[in-house]
Amino acid sequence: MEKDNFLIVNTKILPEVYQKVVSAKQLLAEGVAPNTSKAVKMVGISRSAFYKYKDYVFRFEKESKNIITFTALLADKAGVFSAMANMFFEMGANIITVNQSTPVDGTAKVVLTANTDNVKVSVEELIKNLKTIQGIIGIKAE
Repeated sequence: MEKDNFLIVNTKILPEVYQKVVSAKQLLAEGVAPNTSKAVKMVGISRSAFYKYKDYVFRFEKESKNIITFTALLADKAGVFSAMANMFFEMGANIITVNQSTPVDGTAKVVLTANTDNVKVSVEELIKNLKTIQGIIGIKAE
């Protein structure tokens, strides 16, 4: 079996079709284009070009060093989780994953992973702000 080899290449020196294939894949992934035909039409390439390169061209995204897992205990009341998620948004964090247990005795445990690359305050300050939300019984970063 042949081993895959990869290169990181600046798009400035590549044929435009590669960038358009990546753009079409993104339109499909985001649901902007309902199917391949619409996606390739939107970016201006043929379906054959898309299928020729789609499994070989990928967008490079630098791995974040600021992925943090938060564990919170929330009161089982309407709007508590929504307020917490909104606070993450307002502080510039991007929520990546959420796992919430079924509420027991009026509380639910939530484990949330977030990218904090764009948060302008420390994790401690973010937690301090989250603790001001009514219904968050406790929260910590791991």
